[in-house]
Amino acid sequence: MDTQFLTKTPLFAGIREEDMRHLLGCLDAREKRYEKGDVIFRAGEPVSRIGLVLEGSVNMVVTLYWGSSRIFGHMEAGDVFGENYAAVPGQLLPGDIVAAQPCRVLFLDLSRIYTVCHHGCRFHHRLIENMLQVSAQKNLRLAERMLYTSGRLLSYLSAQASLQGSAHFRIPFNRQELADYLGVERSALSAELGKMKREGLVSFRKNEFTLNGRTRETAI
Repeated sequence: MDTQFLTKTPLFAGIREEDMRHLLGCLDAREKRYEKGDVIFRAGEPVSRIGLVLEGSVNMVVTLYWGSSRIFGHMEAGDVFGENYAAVPGQLLPGDIVAAQPCRVLFLDLSRIYTVCHHGCRFHHRLIENMLQVSAQKNLRLAERMLYTSGRLLSYLSAQASLQGSAHFRIPFNRQELADYLGVERSALSAELGKMKREGLVSFRKNEFTLNGRTRETAI
């Protein structure tokens, strides 16, 4: 277990590496590997443990009534998933949590995070604060995502440039996945990207983008 990596994640921020092994024992931590496409949590099932991505990335994929699917969440190394559903007993997942690429996941007992253990760990209160902050940040990202799906491709690209601190950046999606994430047809997305490129607003190659100068509003 790479305890040094864990101390750099938002969930374990501020907790010393020498305390990590004891803390992981308190949280009944279990590590598991997955191949791309493996289902980690299945839709319609309750969740009692949260996952922390150690390596690779995972998606929440919701299958629609008509048989198509949409990506409703993407988590990379250092991110947690399943915490909102694990916090509410009996709450069922609306979609599958699927390995987007080969990955390693650390599973933790959420009830042990929110309950100070009988050992009186001095760092447990910090862990609770971190968990609450992680949940708040994810809710903020959900609000941002609602803006994207309401119709602004440039909002998404602009936000990614800001988050990564550069006009040149990578996104975690291919074209179909980006279309799914934004809730638009792939053909419409490709057409809009082509138009933006011809106008000199953006250049791109696969999942690498560069924003050029001032932008305009777009229909997507």
